[in-house]
Amino acid sequence: MDRGTHRPRYSRIDAGGDRRRDPRLGDPCFPSAGSAAGVKFGLVSLDEAEGAILAHAANLPEGRIAKGMRLGPDDLHRLGEAGRTSVIAARLDADDLPENEAAARLGTVLTSNFVRADDAATGRVNLFAERNGVFVVDRALVDCLNAVDSGITLATLAEHAPVIAGQMVATVKIIPLAVPNAAVEAAREIAAASAVFEVAPYRPHRVALVQTRLPSIKEGTLDKTRRVLEARLAVSDSSVVQELRCDHDADALAAALRELHPADLVVIFGASAVIDVADVVPAAIGIAGGTVSHLGMPVDPGNLLLLGRFRDAPILGAPGCARSPKENGFDWVLNRLLADVPVLPEDLRRMGVGGLLMEIPSRPQPRQER
Repeated sequence: MDRGTHRPRYSRIDAGGDRRRDPRLGDPCFPSAGSAAGVKFGLVSLDEAEGAILAHAANLPEGRIAKGMRLGPDDLHRLGEAGRTSVIAARLDADDLPENEAAARLGTVLTSNFVRADDAATGRVNLFAERNGVFVVDRALVDCLNAVDSGITLATLAEHAPVIAGQMVATVKIIPLAVPNAAVEAAREIAAASAVFEVAPYRPHRVALVQTRLPSIKEGTLDKTRRVLEARLAVSDSSVVQELRCDHDADALAAALRELHPADLVVIFGASAVIDVADVVPAAIGIAGGTVSHLGMPVDPGNLLLLGRFRDAPILGAPGCARSPKENGFDWVLNRLLADVPVLPEDLRRMGVGGLLMEIPSRPQPRQER
């Protein structure tokens, strides 16, 4: 593969779009159809219960009849022998789908790139990642699907959550014992119009690391910083292929950047925080021929991250908190880049909700007094 022409693979999910107004998809988002109106639920005499779906498990002297079982003559005989005269059950109309069949139909259409569906059970289908990567989801389509009928629900992981192979990423749950087939087909139509979610798998990246020095920074600190970065890269089989260290000076850093071999990603750890676009790290990137597209992000810890380009590859100015293995804004950006999910300035600006992470002990000025 020509790394220079590699394109991100997961641009077709546009989480920021409003599907309700997208003419290409018609009008998939409509007011809720309510619950399964065709299902008749309640106390049913055994004389009228054949073919009904048992709402609650029945524990009998000779065994157990499970919840969700469609009652046949043998089941009714056993219930009668146990002294029962009625059961709580659901009687379906011709257009109703039992919970497991409805869940299975939805699970089938929700499978996508590197996401598989498990078998339906108790009205639920769980979906799992098949590869390590980043979970990409269209929030608007999830909302649309959940608006079809109150008996049909879809829950997913958070947008851009890192996942590992085998991890559950979503679950479909049918609330009542059955739902109208029309509602299931409407939900399937939404899911078929465009991928609701998928896993963007990690791709091994060649990472170049540059660290700057000040007299106050020990070499052991720089060594530890590299080890922490390598641990973050391991899940994607990426590696640091080159490391350079230089003085914390714009010209010295620019010279180091020019010495770098070709890489898929460049990471700079500056000896002091970047607080202005004219500071050492962004100035050096410009001197070396790169560009800075954004400085700062609404994620704390991680505010002082820099995003740019250098030699057709992303370049990150890492915030100081990224020297720690604890989650911070650097992880949010790094994971996406390792999965070839584009990160633009507007993406950074949208990270504010949920961007307030846990306090870190190393913070020079804590948010609040302990």
